[in-house]
Amino acid sequence: MRIFILLIGFPGVGKLTIARELQSLSSAKVIDNHWFNNPVLRLLDDDGTGHLPEGIWDYTGRIRQTVLDAIAEYTGPSANFIFTHAGRDGDQRSLRTYQQFDDAAQRCGAVLVPVRLLCDEDELARRISMPARRNDLKATDAQASRERSRRDKVFDPKHPNTLVLDVTSTPPPESAAAIWQHALKSLGNSIETAPSNV
Repeated sequence: MRIFILLIGFPGVGKLTIARELQSLSSAKVIDNHWFNNPVLRLLDDDGTGHLPEGIWDYTGRIRQTVLDAIAEYTGPSANFIFTHAGRDGDQRSLRTYQQFDDAAQRCGAVLVPVRLLCDEDELARRISMPARRNDLKATDAQASRERSRRDKVFDPKHPNTLVLDVTSTPPPESAAAIWQHALKSLGNSIETAPSNV
């Protein structure tokens, strides 16, 4: 069976960094949420300081769906993927995005493993303010990060394979190792409960 790992967390938590560490353990392909967002964002907000219209996310959602459709149509039965998602609880767009990943996993017969990455407010604000993030059109506003941490919660898919991991003081290689062990356990549980064809 295939594994789709979905790293969910606020901007700056380290989703892509952990995804790259996971890639070295799993040989899975990393698909970052900015792959879907940046082709559109660069058209409208190349320096990352302008206000974006809400409707723009419909276009990034279409790009995401096209990529997921291509995965379902053309990748083989041994192709595993690591996705990232900056979802927040109670947000309909975050829910729709999650459902795109969940539907793709079902179409591919893959075990979906959502991972909620949590981080202390101060550490998250420190990480998000790193200037190098702006090169990839990633958020860099520390004050907005603090407000988000106080106001919102990281999206909870309420999926049986969900892992919750606090990465405030855990190095990315350790976080990746914990996620991979959990993913393998989830895969084993899915194989045990799969209906037999005999």
